[in-house]
Order: sequence, then structure tokens, then C-alpha cells
Amino acid sequence: MAKGKDVRVTIILECTSCVRNDIKKESAGISRYITQKNRHNTPSRLEFRKFCPYCYKHTIHGEIKK
Repeated sequence: MAKGKDVRVTIILECTSCVRNDIKKESAGISRYITQKNRHNTPSRLEFRKFCPYCYKHTIHGEIKK
């Protein structure tokens, strides 16, 4: 009865401004959050405003590929 693919999948959200600033070496690291999403309800990539401890402000965190 189990399906091949799970409906809820684990995703990683990464700070978009830290990724851009990483080239210039202005930030010490890249902020990442781990969460889950329902694959059937939200097939597109997620974006949330979360706090980035490296930028010291709320920035957009986008879903990345594992």
C-alpha cells in the first residue's frame, strides 16, 4: 500500500543575499533552514522571508536542490 514517492518531502531554504555576497567574501557563511513541504499542494519552489544571522536582517530564503 505504500507509494513509491512520499507526499511530504524535506527541503532546504538558503539565503539568496548570502549566496550573492559569497563571491565578494563579505559574509562569514550561508544561512540555511530545513523544513518540509507537501509535494502535491506546492509543486513550485518555496521562498520565505527568514532571519539571516550572517546578514543580521530578514532576507528571502529560497528552496535549493539537494
